[in-house]
Amino acid sequence: MILFLDVDGTLLPFGAAGPYPLYEPAFPLTGPVAGHPLLARVDPALGARLTSLGCALVWATTWDDDANAVLAPWLGLPRLPLVEWPDPDDEEERSGLHWKTRSLVSWAAGRPFVWVDDEITDTDRAWVAARHPELALLHRVDRQVGLTEADFAVLEEWLTRARGGR
Repeated sequence: MILFLDVDGTLLPFGAAGPYPLYEPAFPLTGPVAGHPLLARVDPALGARLTSLGCALVWATTWDDDANAVLAPWLGLPRLPLVEWPDPDDEEERSGLHWKTRSLVSWAAGRPFVWVDDEITDTDRAWVAARHPELALLHRVDRQVGLTEADFAVLEEWLTRARGGR
C-alpha cells in the first residue's frame, strides 16, 4: 500500500490564529535541517507514527528533494521516493481537480493508495473513484493543526479494512 504524503498543512501546520506547538529534535541538528525556520512546528514523533502504518511512504509535495534533505532526518525517516510534478494543466484548474490528483493516480499505477493532504476535495475523490481500479483513500487534514491522532485513527481503520482485517 502506498501512502502519498504532503508537507505544507499536513506535517507542517499553518494558518492558525494562535501560536503553534513547537518541538525539540531528538538529535543534534546539522546541515539544511539546522537552519529551517519552520521545522520546529513539525512533531518529530510523526515519523514513527507514519512508519507504523506499514505503507510505502512517498513524498507528494512541492518540497521536492528538500523533503528528504530536511524533513526525513527530522522525522527519523529514510530517503523516500518523491512524485515529480508535470507542468500545471489549465483543464484541472477549471474543473476543480487538484493539480496533484492525476499524477498520484498515474504514480500508483493501479495499486491501492492513501493520499494525505490539506487540499483534497470531493472533486478529487470522485475523479479517483471513477478512474482508479484499486482502493484509494483521499484523506484531508486540517491545515491549521496538521496530522493528528484523529487522522491516524481514520488511516489505521481504513488500512485495516483495506487489508482485509489483518
